Amino acid sequence: MRSLALLCLGFTVAVAQGGTERNTTALGECLETAKVPFYESGAEDWGVYASPFNERLEYTPAAIAVPTTTEHIQLAVSCGAENGFKVTPKAGGHSYASLGLGGEDGHLVIQLEHMYNVTLDTETNIATVEPGARLGHLATELITQGNRAISHGTCPGVGVSGHVLHGGFGMASNTHGLALDWVIGITVVLANATVVECSANQHPDLFWAMLGAGSNFGIAASYQFKTFEAPANVTWFSAQLPWNKSTAQAGLEALESYAKNTMPAELNMRLAGSSRSASLEGVYYGDNEGLEAVLEPLLNKTRGSISGAKTGRWMDGIEHYANAEVDETYPYEMHETFYSKSLTLKGLNGTSASNFVDYWYGTARGVSRIWWFQIDIHGGKNSAVSKADPTLTSYAHRDKLFLIHLYDRSFGTYPELGFEFLNEWVSNTTADMEPSDWGMYINYADARMDRTTAQKAYWGVNLPRLQEIKAQVDPTELFYYPISIEPASEPTQPVKSSAPETPAEPVKVKVRAKTIAELDEELKLKLEEISGEGGAAGLEYENGKAVAMKRGVKENMFRLI
Repeated sequence: MRSLALLCLGFTVAVAQGGTERNTTALGECLETAKVPFYESGAEDWGVYASPFNERLEYTPAAIAVPTTTEHIQLAVSCGAENGFKVTPKAGGHSYASLGLGGEDGHLVIQLEHMYNVTLDTETNIATVEPGARLGHLATELITQGNRAISHGTCPGVGVSGHVLHGGFGMASNTHGLALDWVIGITVVLANATVVECSANQHPDLFWAMLGAGSNFGIAASYQFKTFEAPANVTWFSAQLPWNKSTAQAGLEALESYAKNTMPAELNMRLAGSSRSASLEGVYYGDNEGLEAVLEPLLNKTRGSISGAKTGRWMDGIEHYANAEVDETYPYEMHETFYSKSLTLKGLNGTSASNFVDYWYGTARGVSRIWWFQIDIHGGKNSAVSKADPTLTSYAHRDKLFLIHLYDRSFGTYPELGFEFLNEWVSNTTADMEPSDWGMYINYADARMDRTTAQKAYWGVNLPRLQEIKAQVDPTELFYYPISIEPASEPTQPVKSSAPETPAEPVKVKVRAKTIAELDEELKLKLEEISGEGGAAGLEYENGKAVAMKRGVKENMFRLI
């Protein structure tokens, strides 16, 4: 069985200067010499790239690299390491904790959103997807190129990388599993700036770690997804629940029983709650008649009634839940100010259900901000999430029935006293639970937790093995953020793998696989194709650095590179 030792060869060379004083001038010079497109503070487009989705958490990067090739990513990683900067990939930029900006000031951010191509092989139905693609663009391209799909979340502006590498739950997950369950291969740039291809048979330990905790181990430069044929009939629906404080607990327990024992694989559903209402909403892969039949037992017990249902195509369902343009690429300009928490629960009954309801209809009703929660049905005997082999990925929550998302939004500055609101809701709900009965979902990240607590909540029983792998591929924590996985202090090799033993293969090292002159010439030629006026027409330079991209060129240039 292979260890990850080969992946670490040359690491000392790559980060030998990592302990030196950080110097943004030297970092910029390194990126400039390597011909990696980048922005420094003060550049015209700096605000576009440095603005967080959650405006409560604004951070200032040391620089923002904007790669268009895997080689650019490698060179940027090398520049960051050599000059003592933490390196952070940013794909969609939708992190609740601004982890794509490093979760703190001073990181070299590698903005991936210009690498968004999706290519479907219509013979194998395998899709090759670049790391900066957004979910809406991915869905659109798979349908357009071959009427195919994968399971993923509902927000079209979310980036593939952050979503997939940490789970990827959505309105097809009960039927088709998590987004990461459809990944069969990843091209990864490691902390030593080398490139490896990983899969279940090639570097299987790294592949396992990437699928559930990927941001801790490397930068995904490309994915390979298996796909399924998009269903012909998709029925999206909502059902109103006339609950109050005295009936909501019984309703929750009825929902738990239905989710655990009865809910069919074709139904994907969540409970949505706010200060004003409670409802069920979801997607059924079938027609309206079938939906009514499968919901009837639950609605009878919860006093609910279907308030709306419509049948259409796969993309119609995507558009229904998007609440925005579906085929998004860049720039992504949605911003909110909020605080969010999550829970993954084996169940919600008895004291825990009572505590949840008391808080919902008590303390929460006294909060005037716009808050809401969603309780997604994540598991159950018919759930594809629960049925998947839990040892194949590092996603730690397949034994959990519910995925709860709590969200508290403010218009303007978020109040310091607001954090207590959601933290108490979580602590009250879990007060009488065993530690193994609950966890948290990293895609709804909360960086206010201390690092030790966060690691245990997000990665659970898989944390020790993840720490071992971290120690082997990124021992100096180049890919660090405040709640990232810490390397084991004394790593043991080889790391145990659940994959079959395979012959050792040499690591594919691609650093400077093309010369700087070749990369520069490619960029120039492709800019000429777009603008007809030569490379200078596409980028505005100031002292050799790209400060802006001319508007007529910006929307098209990266499609060709």
